[in-house]
Amino acid sequence: MWRATILTIFPDMFPGPLGLSLAGKALKAGTWSLEPVDIRDFGIGAHRTVDDTPAGGGPGMVIKADVLAQAIDARAADPRPRLLMSPRGVPLTQHRVAGLAKGDGVVIVCGRFEGVDERLIAARGLEEVSIGDYVLSGGEIAALAVLDACVRLLPGVMGAETSGTEESFADGLLEYPQYTRPQVFEGRPIPDVLVSGDHAKVARWRREEAERLTRERRPDLWAAFGAKTPSPKKNHPKR
Repeated sequence: MWRATILTIFPDMFPGPLGLSLAGKALKAGTWSLEPVDIRDFGIGAHRTVDDTPAGGGPGMVIKADVLAQAIDARAADPRPRLLMSPRGVPLTQHRVAGLAKGDGVVIVCGRFEGVDERLIAARGLEEVSIGDYVLSGGEIAALAVLDACVRLLPGVMGAETSGTEESFADGLLEYPQYTRPQVFEGRPIPDVLVSGDHAKVARWRREEAERLTRERRPDLWAAFGAKTPSPKKNHPKR
């Protein structure tokens, strides 16, 4: 079973949308498990304090190292990666998601306020991960995104085995456009090639469209794709 442990001051946010659709069905079926841990259970004093003012001054509050350390240490030691959702983290990629899905699960720490005491990040070996170049109120929504991305790749969660292999980022490209009935919608027909019955032409069209969209919308991905794709060999005439 793939296990997810979430450390948060808002445990009621879980499973949230993960209790529905494919992830919810897999959760009920026991394909994966979810353990929300309330960091405030390890807070200090009658008010269960989990934060304090930033050293050196400044606005906001910082999650205390000693409190979060107790919350992490209360879980049995295991080899699961420990992630800290953070806007300064390494961007999450489909390749990283696939690696996480193949493992035993994850432990995710959801930051709040101005962040987490830096000493705790180093002392407990947290891997800072970002889902985008923007700031959220906390790490919970980011954690939901990480879990959804991982759970859908677990064996048996998606219906067709190829569902996860022809999506955006699966091979470094954005996904090609999709169509379905009706044949014509508001004067816009389905491209002829997709109803031609010629599977080779369909595959070629999809590949060309994936490359076009990636080139137009994500030049960063296109550059990375070009760097790892070998150039076609040129045939030189024999002398």
